[in-house]
Amino acid sequence: MVAASKMRKAQQAALNGRPFARLLYRFQRKATTQAVDFTHPLLEVREIKKRAVILIGGDKGLCGALNSNLFRMASQFDSQSTVFITAGRRAAQFIARTKRQLHAEFAYGDSPRYVEAKAIATCARDLFLKGEVDQVQVVATRFINTLTQQPICLELLPVGAIKGLKLPGDLSEDELAANTAEFLFEPNPEAFLGYLLSHYFNLFIYLVLLNAKASEQSARMVAMKNATDNANTLIQDLTLEYNKLRQGKITTELLEIVGGQIDST
Repeated sequence: MVAASKMRKAQQAALNGRPFARLLYRFQRKATTQAVDFTHPLLEVREIKKRAVILIGGDKGLCGALNSNLFRMASQFDSQSTVFITAGRRAAQFIARTKRQLHAEFAYGDSPRYVEAKAIATCARDLFLKGEVDQVQVVATRFINTLTQQPICLELLPVGAIKGLKLPGDLSEDELAANTAEFLFEPNPEAFLGYLLSHYFNLFIYLVLLNAKASEQSARMVAMKNATDNANTLIQDLTLEYNKLRQGKITTELLEIVGGQIDST
């Protein structure tokens, strides 16, 4: 019941943010691909020698295979050329247990806040801007519905097309590029795009946190419901077995009484 209550709140927050996330992404793609003489450090594409991975896991267990599926995807990265930024206690424990490089550890609550996402994004962005890493990826869980949660890996820095995530009903990269609509930037493209890119990464990390928490609470509610159903089934089976043994014992005692009366006559 506790998990169900938290799940509804987390699901609603994740679903409410999706229209804004799609619009923000489409706006970013159109703005950064339009023929504008503009450069920004977050757009710089470099040869990937070292990467940072933001691993967003849960704080607690009892949520089925959610964390194990997530960590299986994270374990595919080369431990020598990858540094991890974790959110959630389980993610930090996984990195420590597998002896991988942990750069920073963050926590986020049952209701993720923007300031928590901003701290994570700032840490990763500083690594990229300083040249310590050449790419930043996010490994997290995408909420689909109460019964389905999908581990995903997204490339977020350098800012560009997000690969590895297909949104139903959303425009593809080709369709976005084919759109001939032109934008007028005020006061100028440099000021606008600089502002957009400085907040784009923060907002997407925040939306990823909302999806991760909705996935965790949904998986936990399903796991707790399955555990309750299994416990009730076990109780029923044990009760039936107990009644059978009790009835058998009573029948045996009655037969012994009847047999004793016959012998006495």
